[in-house]
Amino acid sequence: MARIAGVDIPNEKNVDISLTYIYGIGRPTARKIVQEAKINEIFKVKDLSEQQVQSLREIIDRSYDVEGDLRSRVTMNIKRLMDMGAYRGLRHRRGLPVRGQRTRTNARSRKGPKRTVGSRKGK
Repeated sequence: MARIAGVDIPNEKNVDISLTYIYGIGRPTARKIVQEAKINEIFKVKDLSEQQVQSLREIIDRSYDVEGDLRSRVTMNIKRLMDMGAYRGLRHRRGLPVRGQRTRTNARSRKGPKRTVGSRKGK
């Protein structure tokens, strides 16, 4: 396995797909990186030479924020919103949808499983 940005990328997949295993790199970014490195997208990672892997590493290190740096920046941005008392920060704090989605129905992935509210029938 090739190790790029602290992540082992799979050998059996195409180069552009393998790069998406790195946090912060999606399909469009992976394609740009592969084109900049002048590598054919349909090559498997196991077929790359060490020089090609090194060029991928250099491009990612030079041009993109990935993995730990990006995760910490996102966390700090959310923490800043919460400390300011911004509406978005309050939604993060309460674990509710942040971007204006409805919450009367749906929103189960943010709110978690249903909790039934009410009283039981007494004797």
